[in-house]
Amino acid sequence: MSAPPRLRLLGQFRLELGSESVELCRNAQRLLAFMGLSGRVSRSVLAGTLWPEVTEAHARGSLRTTLWKLPRAEPPLIGCQGDALLVTPALRVDVHALTRAALGVVQGDGTALHALPLLGLLTGEDLLPGWDEDWVLLERERLRQLRLHALDALAEALIRQGRPALAVEVAWAAVRAEPLRESAHRAMVSAHLAEGNVGEAVRHYEAFRRLLAEELGVGPSSRFARMLPERGGDRARKAAPCTRAFATTGSPSTTLSKGESTSCTSM
Repeated sequence: MSAPPRLRLLGQFRLELGSESVELCRNAQRLLAFMGLSGRVSRSVLAGTLWPEVTEAHARGSLRTTLWKLPRAEPPLIGCQGDALLVTPALRVDVHALTRAALGVVQGDGTALHALPLLGLLTGEDLLPGWDEDWVLLERERLRQLRLHALDALAEALIRQGRPALAVEVAWAAVRAEPLRESAHRAMVSAHLAEGNVGEAVRHYEAFRRLLAEELGVGPSSRFARMLPERGGDRARKAAPCTRAFATTGSPSTTLSKGESTSCTSM
């Protein structure tokens, strides 16, 4: 049996029929890319999406011409069912393989056992880089978010499985992909703590705190801060209001509430 046709949309567009890569004109690439992502779509929606700047009659004419230019394959790459066009089930689209793998990680189906192959898939190339049409941009962002969530989930799964070194590698991939994403940095700190490397965890947290302050003028969430053991500087800052009050009055400030006074005297 011959190899099924393959459509590669992660990275540069490529259509493979058997062992050969097939060259297509730009409109044929756009048509196959849209159909490969959608699976099934009406002629009117397809024509209006790919040729939005012309009349409906002109767009439908361009669609007919482009369909005619597609390479002949058995079964045909694109079939019709009434007014709808649909991709042959034999076509293998790399985006769908990525989506299935990423959703499997997010849903916790045990795929963390294959962490290294997954890491390569989740950190691969973007969808059709250089294409700037709206339908490509929307799908590219969807895939980016799915990949980031999958990397977070994979790192957490590896930590639970007692594989913190691999978890660090996965968390680094997530940090490189989106440096301001807190969940990626939390995964990194969790992995360091799982290895008992408290110093590494604290240094990473502090670096992220400085980055957020410089880039966005905000700090990490309280959830993130609570992951770390309380440090001497933190205790000193909590004690500071009571220290100032004592220096002024010789005793804990009487303006504090009952609960706060108790807290001060108990430190």
